[in-house]
Amino acid sequence: MIGRLGDLWQHSLPAFWLVLAACLYFAVMAVRLTIIDVRHHLLPNRIVFPSYAVAGALLLAAGAVAWASPGPAPADSTAGFLSVPAVRVLAGAGILWLFYFILRFVYPPGMGFGDVKLAGVLGLYLGYLGWGHLFAGTFLAFLLGGLWSLVLLAARRGTLKSSIPFGPFMLAGTAAAMLLPA
Repeated sequence: MIGRLGDLWQHSLPAFWLVLAACLYFAVMAVRLTIIDVRHHLLPNRIVFPSYAVAGALLLAAGAVAWASPGPAPADSTAGFLSVPAVRVLAGAGILWLFYFILRFVYPPGMGFGDVKLAGVLGLYLGYLGWGHLFAGTFLAFLLGGLWSLVLLAARRGTLKSSIPFGPFMLAGTAAAMLLPA
């Protein structure tokens, strides 16, 4: 996201401000949801559902403005229809939501439905950045969650049946992927 912000600063200031606002919203949302999920194992709808509208509107508008502005073509413009920012944003949300929904459907005790709902919001951000970021953010979430589980097992603070709040790892994985270059 840092690289994307730099490009937008040079070529489309309105898109820059929209993406910056989306990033700031993400930071506030991530902190709030992490605190709540760690304390209560809950990702409240009153935060997650409005995030679809806020992040979606900001990222879709930024994508439309950047796509229409003069300047160099986006780095992935050779990919055709799937490189259109609006398509990537919406497809990223849908793909990530569906992936987490399938995980929840296959093994309900392993994934809460709050995680499924949050996945769509995170897919908006990762989809805006591109398909590689969508994969990286998802992979990093599971890597960080797995490493934390190993730490809990090694410290004898948990067992194989212990539940951990996964939302913070989803948010951390997304944040880490947002820092990756394009």
